[in-house]
Amino acid sequence: MTDTAAALDTAVALDAADALGAHVGRFVESDEVISYLDGNSLGRPLKVTAEKMVSFIRSDWGSRLIRSWDEQWMELPLALGDRIGALTLGAAAGQTVVADSTTVMLYKLIRAAVAARPGRTEILLDDDNFPTDRFLVDGIARECGLSLRWIAVDKTAGVTADQVRASVSEKTALVLLSHVSYRSGYLADMPGITRIIHDAGALVLWDLCHSAGVIPTELDAWHVDIAVGCTYKYLNGGPGSPAYGYVASALQSELEQPIWGWMGASDVFGMTDAYVPATGMRRFISGTPPVVGMLAMRDMLDLIEEAGMPAIRAKSFALTDYAIALIEELLVPLGVTISTPIAHEFRGSHVTISHPSFRQVNEALWAQNIIPDFRNPDGIRLGLSPLSTTFAEVLIGIEAIRAALTR
Repeated sequence: MTDTAAALDTAVALDAADALGAHVGRFVESDEVISYLDGNSLGRPLKVTAEKMVSFIRSDWGSRLIRSWDEQWMELPLALGDRIGALTLGAAAGQTVVADSTTVMLYKLIRAAVAARPGRTEILLDDDNFPTDRFLVDGIARECGLSLRWIAVDKTAGVTADQVRASVSEKTALVLLSHVSYRSGYLADMPGITRIIHDAGALVLWDLCHSAGVIPTELDAWHVDIAVGCTYKYLNGGPGSPAYGYVASALQSELEQPIWGWMGASDVFGMTDAYVPATGMRRFISGTPPVVGMLAMRDMLDLIEEAGMPAIRAKSFALTDYAIALIEELLVPLGVTISTPIAHEFRGSHVTISHPSFRQVNEALWAQNIIPDFRNPDGIRLGLSPLSTTFAEVLIGIEAIRAALTR
């Protein structure tokens, strides 16, 4: 038996033993995709979502029409936010809302947080955070006359508690960090770092884009102030689905978000002359909620509830451990380096590998209907979504990378 055949047998056996394996068939299948390894950028749609979209058009939108606002849509951002909070964030009701793009939600909550700490002059963040986060903070600092303090991190890892302790001070208004690094997949110590920030009197905002739906978190128990995450990765909300924001209940009345709109007013239909913010999380809504963009994630939340976050995390460990073992065996001898922590307790659900030729390799893989993603300058990310990714797909993708490097 060849090594390839033995490896395939192993992958097939792992899939057969996978406690979550039956869920893979609930996602839309495509003859155009042989191996999908980009679930950390865009999650696959569920079959049931297609059916429910048709029902939505015919019934909620097509028949109930504007009455659906009173019947369900007006409260959907809050109800859906509560469900995301309960199932994936460890957040009690009344602290999470779905609204706006990730960029807009980040802007609103960063801007509100720094205004809530007058007299403090710095925003602290790491130099390898996602570009949107860095660009926004740069713009807000210029807008508000604040300074940026940068933590220089190892780009194969991420920000550590010791680095934050050495950098935060009485000048710090807000610390903005990602729970899982978009590049390396490094999992930051959220509870430990949050305690250090609070000891300095600053607020913290955690970006959860690469962790919600795949890593159990406890925002309430860890005393997190603010968090923002997208819904099109592991929550499978679809391209451009709206973000969510979390604000701890004790902090909500302190924060005044800067984009005032009618949906965030205390009397939405009062058509008043002056803006008075609503109480609770409604105050963080600005414009009309993107109802259609919220539909798909409801189905994924049903599946997450059915599978359970502990089982999802266990599958994430298994998939990423398997990928790293294959990479060490098949790709490292070809000059590939692993840019993700080896110990699974320190990583999210993607594995990043680096090689000078990976831009061209990624293009070749896409042409073969094998879909990871490329991150400048030389990284391929293998995004392994526990509910939709098989071990066989991981093997196919890594074997294809080996083949491309040995041509």
